[in-house]
Amino acid sequence: MNPAEEILDVVDERDQVVGQAPRGRVYAEGLRHRCVFVQARDADGRIFVHRRTATKLVFPSLYDMFVGGVVGAGEGYDTAALREAEEELGVSGLPQPRFLFKFLYDGGGGRTWWSAVYEVRCDLPVSPQAEEVAWHAFLPEEELERRLPEWRWVPDGLAAYQRLRARGTGG
Repeated sequence: MNPAEEILDVVDERDQVVGQAPRGRVYAEGLRHRCVFVQARDADGRIFVHRRTATKLVFPSLYDMFVGGVVGAGEGYDTAALREAEEELGVSGLPQPRFLFKFLYDGGGGRTWWSAVYEVRCDLPVSPQAEEVAWHAFLPEEELERRLPEWRWVPDGLAAYQRLRARGTGG
């Protein structure tokens, strides 16, 4: 299926479902929807960082310190977090990601979505999807911090990361 045809729940400011629409329409019309962000760390505590492919519908070719994506119609945040983490890391058998917090991301211009943030430990060898991930590495947090001003980051992932650091719930 073309990703633009995937059906998503449309939600209100309280994260209550008010309808459904194809992803392409949700993006084009700025309809509020749901996303998950999963911070994956390896056994050494390094964070999985990647650059999105140029073909992504949203934020192509930008860097991200989370794996994740949209929550499908009728899907729960927890289910989406595990599905997206396994898909993007190219693994199976991950433990259920641990929910940390949820916030309403507002990117301006009607670009707003509910964002559930999770963390998971990935001790498995990763094999990210070529259609999703152009480059990847597990980076020590200090290196990630050094790269923040140097690389172009997805704005919603950066907002989630800043909230995570402010809460002191990372690691």
